[in-house]
Amino acid sequence: MKTLVIGYGSIGQRHARLLNDLSCRVAVLSRRPIESFPHYFDLSQALDDWQPEYVVVANRTNEHLQTIETLSKQGFKGRLLIEKPLFDQFMPFPENKFSLVAVAYNLRHHLLMRKLKNLLNEATELISVSVYVGSYLPDWRTESDYRQSYSARKQEGGGVLRDLSHELDYVLWLFGPWRWLTAAGGHLSSLEIDSDDVFSLLLATDRCPLVSIHMNYLDRMPCRKILVNTNNDTICVDIIKNIFHINGIQETVSVERDDTYGIQHQAMLNGNLDGLCTIGEAMETLNTIDVAEKSAMSHKWIER
Repeated sequence: MKTLVIGYGSIGQRHARLLNDLSCRVAVLSRRPIESFPHYFDLSQALDDWQPEYVVVANRTNEHLQTIETLSKQGFKGRLLIEKPLFDQFMPFPENKFSLVAVAYNLRHHLLMRKLKNLLNEATELISVSVYVGSYLPDWRTESDYRQSYSARKQEGGGVLRDLSHELDYVLWLFGPWRWLTAAGGHLSSLEIDSDDVFSLLLATDRCPLVSIHMNYLDRMPCRKILVNTNNDTICVDIIKNIFHINGIQETVSVERDDTYGIQHQAMLNGNLDGLCTIGEAMETLNTIDVAEKSAMSHKWIER
């Protein structure tokens, strides 16, 4: 299948490499010259010349809307995968004739996340959920200055609420829409950025009366965990160490970083909707981000 990857930062490079490994014909749209793949500077030219069947939008978050609008206006009717978050703020999705659209919340395809979801489907009553994710922003891309990254710039869609919105997505995916929400956070550290570097949310969802989510750019020791208490079990999932605990019994699995991205692309190529994040679900995550920011500013609980 002919594919076009729009944007060639670290995530765009990963998409291009994995699609090539899946025997796709890959071209890249980027502001900078690319030698590894056929390269375009202009989207309209890329669509006319390359005629891709599958497009991956992996440019800056604040450029997603314009990119999608151009794809629609140029008559693209193929499959579209958009890197998370969908947009930098909550807004309508453009009218289109795309055959399949999904947002790249690839943690849904993690083996342990699937195991957790299957186990929770059998749980009679959920009591509490604690979600934690944190890592030190200057260590993310050691070959470049973190202050120049989109993560450091709110106007480009940076900040933990958007950068680490995987946690918001899978909380809604696993535990249902929120009913009540409150949040606190912002730019609280000495990092030289203007985006939010720490946020905590407290939610009541359809399936669980108490869900806490903490996310930050500060942890020198990266951590990504989920702790769930049901009436019968205590479950802990460590996504970095790939460990699944249930009532003290530990299981370790082998999951490479590329695995979830590869499974996601295979689902897109095969038209398998199971586990893919829909536009509606991605919009719900954007709405949650919007409400969390409003709650943090007003210091109030917000009811749906």
